[in-house]
Amino acid sequence: MLVQNSNIKNQSQNKSPKLEVKYRAFYLSINIIKFLEKLSYKVSLKIISDQLIRCITSVGANIVEAKASSSKREFLNYFQISLKSANEAKYWLAMLRELLPEEGKNINVFIQELDEISRIIGTSVLTMKGKRSL
Repeated sequence: MLVQNSNIKNQSQNKSPKLEVKYRAFYLSINIIKFLEKLSYKVSLKIISDQLIRCITSVGANIVEAKASSSKREFLNYFQISLKSANEAKYWLAMLRELLPEEGKNINVFIQELDEISRIIGTSVLTMKGKRSL
């Protein structure tokens, strides 16, 4: 499922982690949306899916917004929002994993990738906070 992600990981060894994380977040969003579209319709799954799509797409969108920010404070704010969205997405994925145990392996792959993305974003936030008092 995460073929694009592994290609991004391999191709981006010479690129900065911030650039890499943007693409990893993008492809993770795409893969999760494709996964959710294959699920059978149930009201509870529809609500969880909607929430998950909102927060998982917010991760990458806020990274992109950070790149266009006009100040370091604004940049940091977008990365913090991205990190919060990633944490929310982990919650919804964990809920799906409990509700759909037969999809546990696929969902665990998403959670693992999201955890790696979160670590990169979190490190960037800590670095920004350490470099400058905002």
